[in-house]
Amino acid sequence: MDTRISKFYELAEKTLSERRFIHSKNVANSAALLAKKYGEDPLKAETAGILHDITKELNPEKQLQIMRSGGIILDDILEKTPKLYHAVSGMVYARDTLGITDEGILNAIRTHTTGAANMPLLSKIIFIADFISEERDYPDVDIMRRESEKSLEDGMRYALKYVISDLLQKGRTVHPDALAAYNEVVLDLNK
Repeated sequence: MDTRISKFYELAEKTLSERRFIHSKNVANSAALLAKKYGEDPLKAETAGILHDITKELNPEKQLQIMRSGGIILDDILEKTPKLYHAVSGMVYARDTLGITDEGILNAIRTHTTGAANMPLLSKIIFIADFISEERDYPDVDIMRRESEKSLEDGMRYALKYVISDLLQKGRTVHPDALAAYNEVVLDLNK
């Protein structure tokens, strides 16, 4: 294993609960496999995967502090949805504390919860890897895994439809980035 990424594994193990660390390792593994399948750098995918939830277990106030110190201006929905903080605070932490400068890795961490329009390949991989990691057992996970094997676009469409429907059923807000990602994928697949 690359020395730098082994330090990220050590950091994740120290920082995260055992359950979250196992999830992050599984996402890193799924991301590396998807990267090999779809032509992305597996090391970048693994790095983004192990770090995607690095700030998830920090309290919301600490996450807000990280984002604000990193120059992030929160939109109204993000500011009122603490469950989404960790993607943005994780990106800032990776950039400002861990010294990661690769925009692809940073963007993948940033968009792994909501998605976004014009997602590059690495971002799509991390978004999907988070849904299909080994320990996941939600009702449609097997369908999600099959869809992502067909293509990243099929995986994205299914994942976004699933998460948006779930949020709507629970009466929760849907971030505009998720809607933009869904609309883009559907329009691209219907061409």
